[in-house]
Amino acid sequence: MLQLYFFPMACSLSSRIALLEAGIEAQYHLAHIWTKRLVDDGGDFREVSPKGAVPVLVLENGERLTESAAVLQYIADLKPEARLAPRPGDIDRYRLQEWLSFVGAEIHKAFLFPTFWYKDDGSLAKPRVRIMQTLSVPAAHLAGREFLVGDAFTVADAHLTWTLLLLRPAGIDIAQWPALAAYLERMQARPAVKEAIGIEMALRKTVAA
Repeated sequence: MLQLYFFPMACSLSSRIALLEAGIEAQYHLAHIWTKRLVDDGGDFREVSPKGAVPVLVLENGERLTESAAVLQYIADLKPEARLAPRPGDIDRYRLQEWLSFVGAEIHKAFLFPTFWYKDDGSLAKPRVRIMQTLSVPAAHLAGREFLVGDAFTVADAHLTWTLLLLRPAGIDIAQWPALAAYLERMQARPAVKEAIGIEMALRKTVAA
């Protein structure tokens, strides 16, 4: 069985959503990203992944995958009939990679990561200006579209949904982009997405307590 190391409402939420959307069973291990300890047994998370970051997906043969783009693509390919990724050779396969890279680099690492990791001493002013321009890209793309890629929910939607959920706590109201607000509402209405968020929000309260 697959094993996913995660932290509640961190980027590993995308992987949980993908697993639930695909109907793939997995064991979940909560890794505290601040203390680098495993909640189950107090073990050192760095022994699981030297990066000390989630997600970490342990495959059935014991190999480990890190980085959301790789983990999400692997999950999608495990269950091709779930259509979480276009088939190899399809141009949309590369559109998927395009969006996974964009969300990871331009929203997650460029804005959400510094916002939640560093004290706002004025150094976040430029990222806040930049994120407004960055979000206009998916907003324009989603005007008149239901999903990021093709005509079905993909792992790219799982990843973007996670970032949009954290924008408000980071001080950005997506209501100023009606296409993004409507998109997030649609994504949150999906049973698997709703289930994943519910599980992790409950766990987040436990970890924060």
